Amino acid sequence: MSFDLQLDGLRAVVTGGTLGLGAAVVKTLADAGARVPTSARTLPAQPVAGVTYVAADLSTAQGTNDLARHVLQEWGGVDILVNVLGGSKTPGGGFAAISDEHWFAELNLNLMPAVRLDRALLPTMLARGSGVIIHVSSIQRVLPLPESTTAYAAAKGALTTYSKSLAREVTPRGVRVLSVAPGWIETEASVAFARQRAAEAGTDYEGGKKIVMDWLGGIPVGRPARPDEVADLIAFLASPRSASIAGAEYRIDGGTVPTV
Repeated sequence: MSFDLQLDGLRAVVTGGTLGLGAAVVKTLADAGARVPTSARTLPAQPVAGVTYVAADLSTAQGTNDLARHVLQEWGGVDILVNVLGGSKTPGGGFAAISDEHWFAELNLNLMPAVRLDRALLPTMLARGSGVIIHVSSIQRVLPLPESTTAYAAAKGALTTYSKSLAREVTPRGVRVLSVAPGWIETEASVAFARQRAAEAGTDYEGGKKIVMDWLGGIPVGRPARPDEVADLIAFLASPRSASIAGAEYRIDGGTVPTV
């Protein structure tokens, strides 16, 4: 039996598409036949063939407007919108170390790009009566690490809540809205983080991975997810194959969060 995702020719915007999970989502959707424009502050040295790259800093309103304007002018709208962009640069140290600037930076990176881009591109979906929006949240929203991820976790919690509300509003009008909550993904940034923890502890990379997994309370499958595994889930949810799935959040964390 063929399992064609039926994405051929669909317009799929992906944010943060040059590194980590974003790059994996871009490649997965493009390989499945979608036409993919993506954004990044710095364009890649080795772009994926057939992918359109737009230089834009989506942590700013101007950057989001630049991407939306390009998509609307060059593509006439969008069929799929995957908001992957996110991350954290807030220092460790708990609540007292998080300044107003840190809080606003986390919100401007992890919540506002999705809000602004949805606001700019969703009207074309509603006018057509079809489309899919996927927001990439995080298990940190239910499993924050007070030492280092409080602001990031709160921003991702806000993103999930926003996603739920948006789904209730627009699903009856033909646009599916979902969220995906990954656990620890073995991206370039997380590899660097594990190596840093390993160096501090005087161990190797595998030892550094164990330190991080122990912080999370363990990962039952024994390893972080690969970016392509999370991208495969996103591609399926974005495809017509999942046409009856809407309003839900899908956790992909190797069993890290042990509750439903």
